Amino acid sequence: MKRIAVDAMGGDNAPKAIIEGVNRAIEAFEDIEIQLFGDEEKIKPYLTATERVTIFHTDEKIDSNDEPAKAIRRKKQASMVLAAKAVKDGQADAVLSAGNTGALLAAGLFVVGRIKGIDRPGLLSTLPTADGTGFDMLDLGANAENTASQLQQFAVLGSFYAHHVRGIDKPRVGLLNNGTEEMKGDPLRKEAYQLLASDARIHFIGNIEARDLMTGVADVVVADGFTGNAVLKSIEGTAQAILSQLKTSIKSGGFKAKVGALLLKSSLYDMKKSLDYSSAGGAVLFGIKAPVVKSHGSSDATSIFFTLKQIRQMLDSHVVGQLVETFAQEQAFEE
Repeated sequence: MKRIAVDAMGGDNAPKAIIEGVNRAIEAFEDIEIQLFGDEEKIKPYLTATERVTIFHTDEKIDSNDEPAKAIRRKKQASMVLAAKAVKDGQADAVLSAGNTGALLAAGLFVVGRIKGIDRPGLLSTLPTADGTGFDMLDLGANAENTASQLQQFAVLGSFYAHHVRGIDKPRVGLLNNGTEEMKGDPLRKEAYQLLASDARIHFIGNIEARDLMTGVADVVVADGFTGNAVLKSIEGTAQAILSQLKTSIKSGGFKAKVGALLLKSSLYDMKKSLDYSSAGGAVLFGIKAPVVKSHGSSDATSIFFTLKQIRQMLDSHVVGQLVETFAQEQAFEE
């Protein structure tokens, strides 16, 4: 049985969206067990699942405006902290929260713990491509600054995830840069390029540009945390703007526009689906001793369901355990 600790109070739509997503997951997957951490009185009205769900009551939660590290230290009975502690103590196998991103990163690092041999865990998410296959990108904001050797580790981590969780046999790894030529970029990117090109553990295809990300040019995209987070938000904002502008144009375009939209309804739905990455799950803090997964703060029940499905896949593939073993072997070899 796969045991998943869930912060029921994290996110804009908690606990309603969280619990409704849990209800769907319990119905769909017979091999998962959910541990809900949060206010029992607020959780129960939405909970319809009666089997394989346990509520651990707490009145305390971490708010979106709390300073992450301080909140983890001071709010020891917060739903997010207790969920992370359940993983540390071996009572759960993974943790999910849609709450304060910085606090969850801190909980992952200081409560669950970093895998030995990994310098900086990266925040990884599967983002959409035009052909529907998607690509894994990290770091998406766990680190404000990174070294070239850390970008090299991100490439290894991303390849590991793409292979073991998404089933890609030989993931193509690209380094996000301001040009495709080998000598493009700042000193960080130039040094990282040389490290990636000489790393036999990955299939490095060279530099890639941001404009090509959604064409499926790579299976794994490596960036420093600052750049990765900016790109992620640009993709989100662009997708929302396109859909909003299209909707406005149809509404204000008169009878012909509405008829045209009706005829193109199936194609428009496919386009919307291709721009929506909620079905890929949440962002994984990869490099931690157990799956620590962040769902979007505005997640609805569907997003929570798909994130639980993603965590189930991670646990089923034993990707974190294999990662621990791989880095332990590499460290032993180096020593």
